[in-house]
Amino acid sequence: MSYPGYPPQSGGYPGSGYPPQQGGYPPQAGGFPPAAGGYPPAGGYPPQGGGYPPQAGGYPPAAGGYPPAAGGYPPAAGGYPPAAGGYPQAGGYPAPGGGFPPQAGGYPGQPGPGGFPSVPPAGGGWGAAPGGYGPPGGAQPGYPGGPAPGQPMPNYPGAPATGPSMPGYGGGVPSNPQAPQVPRGYRGSIKDFPGADPLKDVEVLRKAMKGFGTDENAIIELLGNRTIKQRVPLVAAYKTTYGKDLVKDLKSELTGDFEDLVIAMLKTPSQFDASELRAAIKGAGTDEACLIEILSSRSNAEILEINRVYKSEYGKTLEDAISSDTSGHFRRLLVSLCQGNRDEREAVDISLAKQDAQKLHAAGENKVGTDESQFNAILCARSKPHLRAVFHEYQQMTGREIEKSICREMSGNLESGMVAVVKCIKNTPAYFAERLQKSMKGAGTKDRTLIRIMVSRSEVDMLDIRQEYLKAYGKSLYTTISGDTSGDYKKLLLKLCGGND
Repeated sequence: MSYPGYPPQSGGYPGSGYPPQQGGYPPQAGGFPPAAGGYPPAGGYPPQGGGYPPQAGGYPPAAGGYPPAAGGYPPAAGGYPPAAGGYPQAGGYPAPGGGFPPQAGGYPGQPGPGGFPSVPPAGGGWGAAPGGYGPPGGAQPGYPGGPAPGQPMPNYPGAPATGPSMPGYGGGVPSNPQAPQVPRGYRGSIKDFPGADPLKDVEVLRKAMKGFGTDENAIIELLGNRTIKQRVPLVAAYKTTYGKDLVKDLKSELTGDFEDLVIAMLKTPSQFDASELRAAIKGAGTDEACLIEILSSRSNAEILEINRVYKSEYGKTLEDAISSDTSGHFRRLLVSLCQGNRDEREAVDISLAKQDAQKLHAAGENKVGTDESQFNAILCARSKPHLRAVFHEYQQMTGREIEKSICREMSGNLESGMVAVVKCIKNTPAYFAERLQKSMKGAGTKDRTLIRIMVSRSEVDMLDIRQEYLKAYGKSLYTTISGDTSGDYKKLLLKLCGGND
């Protein structure tokens, strides 16, 4: 087994220039390859009668090798392997009290709280610490994989956590260590406008609305080239400068979908999400797809902020609003999601992913009836990286995608809600690409959905959504928006789209 961060050595431990001696220590399997030229080197230091150890001064280490302890090699009584603690050298591999050489199976580090293997990755991933494999803080892991003095024997996989909450899910580090994802940089379509000044910007907006008629192009050019953090301060700057409400003035000048889009762009993300959730709940009928879209795609911190804003703006909690407007298992799904309490750890333990896949199979396809609560517990509480592993294991185990099983086991809002959660977790940009396609497909456009996604994702993953849209539907999102909308509304939407593919 090899570990990222270790150049694999043919036969095991990198050569340090200590080959076994005739009559000395028998070589271990996969032991030290002899240094070029053998030992002793030509003209070098022959062993004394009896062979080993050499006289004081010892054997000079090869470049990059192990400097001997003062007084030569081997160390003090206790011989080879060295006494507990081994050779403490910068960048080296100290041997613990468990001895040397490594046991079969490779080079794990010390056991950690979640089991085996377990040294938390140094910054940047496994083995990224200067000098090789080591945890942050300078403490070197033991070599070989036995426990360090005073540590319990590692338990594989991570033992369940104590307490009635959940199994010991996500504990320790991944049991299938992978290279960290390469950061892809900013994936939004709107970028900060250099040198933007709110006081100058509101002057432009005031001129665009003052007098006879409205200069819509000036509004489009300004708002379409400002990020959220540059647009939101315009409301306060406008009132400070002119003593008037910018939103009210814009509403008096604009109409229809263009007005809705402009007003949406002047709200903070949490204000906008809260207002969309409010609109989805109140009145005749409920927009269940909107509720699922927002609650399954936002982070814990975003959901908690939405809850705060919702209570502040509308006088009741989001949970109460959802509970009074929905019912049954679908209500439970939404209430679970609106807690903003999903595990957000990146570590994935494949053994636990397999356990969860088996639980989902036992709760659905493998029993008479369906245990919806088990689906709810796993889909709403587990981390997104973990759930992606669960979905993969489920398909490997059953030969069927999890969405297909949900459709066979559930119906109505619960079915569509669960499937939406799965799709959003599997591939968020592809989920939004599908939502955009549905909003523009067929007779009429679901403009509220189109506006919400274009505004809320323009600084998150719009470039990825465009790629997924092109891949899924064979034409660019830009082209579809151009063909399905018109006028100023189309111009501003295309600004948020950011370009053609």
